[in-house]
Amino acid sequence: MVTIPEYYEGKNVLITGATGFMGKVLLEKLMRSCPGVKAVYVLVRHKAGHAPLARIADMINCKLFDRLRDEQPDFAEKIVAVNSDLTLPELDLSKVDQETLADCINIVFHCAATIRFNEPLKDAMLLNVLATQKMVALAHKMKHLEVFLHVSTAYANCDRTLIEEVVYPPPVDYKKLIDSLEWMDEKLVSAMTPGLIGKRPNTYTYTKAIAEYLVQQECGNLNVAIIRPSIVGASWKEPFPGWIDNFNGPSGIFIAAGKGILRTMRASNNAVADLVPVDAVINTTLAAAWYSGSQRHTRPKSILVYNCTTGSINPFHWGEVEYCINMTFKTNPLEQAFRCPNVNLRSNLLTNQYWTTVSHTLPALLYDGMMKTITRLHRAMMVLEYFTSHSWVWKNDNVTMLMNQMGADDKRTFNFDVRQLNWAEYMENYCMGTKKYVLNEAESGLPAARKHLNKLRNIRYTFNAVLVVFIWRVFIARSQMARNIWYIVVSLCFKFLSYFRASSTMKY
Repeated sequence: MVTIPEYYEGKNVLITGATGFMGKVLLEKLMRSCPGVKAVYVLVRHKAGHAPLARIADMINCKLFDRLRDEQPDFAEKIVAVNSDLTLPELDLSKVDQETLADCINIVFHCAATIRFNEPLKDAMLLNVLATQKMVALAHKMKHLEVFLHVSTAYANCDRTLIEEVVYPPPVDYKKLIDSLEWMDEKLVSAMTPGLIGKRPNTYTYTKAIAEYLVQQECGNLNVAIIRPSIVGASWKEPFPGWIDNFNGPSGIFIAAGKGILRTMRASNNAVADLVPVDAVINTTLAAAWYSGSQRHTRPKSILVYNCTTGSINPFHWGEVEYCINMTFKTNPLEQAFRCPNVNLRSNLLTNQYWTTVSHTLPALLYDGMMKTITRLHRAMMVLEYFTSHSWVWKNDNVTMLMNQMGADDKRTFNFDVRQLNWAEYMENYCMGTKKYVLNEAESGLPAARKHLNKLRNIRYTFNAVLVVFIWRVFIARSQMARNIWYIVVSLCFKFLSYFRASSTMKY
């Protein structure tokens, strides 16, 4: 078999969702590690008055592309921005662009999707299902297409405990659902949504499951592979450790904990935190397309599905996540922290609700503007609560097979062996990445941040001391029984200290 860079040499690649988190990393890695790729076409829509070309130019100027820029200064010449809107008929492609893509594209990476978990069902169907249907239809027109790779999610079938690398049929006929949603109003759809999604927690997982089945049913003779990543986090190694550029998913929670805003969260300490580094996902994606493309003449008839997860291979638990966050941000604090970092995960609903009131709501009432931040934080936590309180078992046989098919050089260049992942080191880099790349805080500001954190500690110690004195004056000093108990406790402590001091000086 040819190597991965050799396979992509001379190929024309189409990427949807290239301006998203995973799409950016895919574009950078493809162009850096497969320099022979002929061209990369990216479907981009107009947004906030910015044309597709301007959006791509702005995107490739970010730090993520620094290494690629140093190694290949002219890499941007290979990127072709194509004006498109996946929610519109025929993807809003001009006739010229449709013909160009049909004539030249060899590989399609369909990464575009809405990642908002609580999106209204109509909107989630439009972006996750109907857009995928249009991409499959476009793929059928491509004369030289070798691989169509669809990026899904490991939680598409989260209503199951054991998730294998197969496409599961959805609970409804997706064609009937699409037809019904066309004439239903938003109020009716909203009322029907809980019954439709069933045991799934949100419309995101529901529509991603439908999209998988749609791809299977409508792909025909297309060579298709599906990648299912779990919770995609900061980069592990490439292009540098800890790169992250958004507040989505766990990143916003980590930042809130580092700022001292988040103090309590509903989660099971023993539940598996199935985080997977973004570069591991992208390396799996590129390798999966290579394998399916190079084996297209002898490929199995069934679609190859890859569960890109860590929980069954190198498990890491939410209790360990809590410890790593607290330790990292206490050592390397964020600037202008609100309180000392000390997040606690609680599985009991009532206990968590009590501490939410005491640690979040009451302090927010004392500070102007804090209530809005706390409200947004609580919404984010409610969305993640389902995933931090449950564990799943994912089969990874196809991922293991893929790894075994790769040569030694490809395994080094496109490494996705998460057995090598050191979680403590990764979490430290992840937390520091939120500081550097999301909050844009320089390392030169660490001394001032540590000084500020020490000031917060001193304030807390002073407050606790005053509180103890106040309690003593109010409750103990006014009650003879309380004073007697207090004196007994103090006497016992004094006797213990005296005994300890005497025993430690005895000579044997």
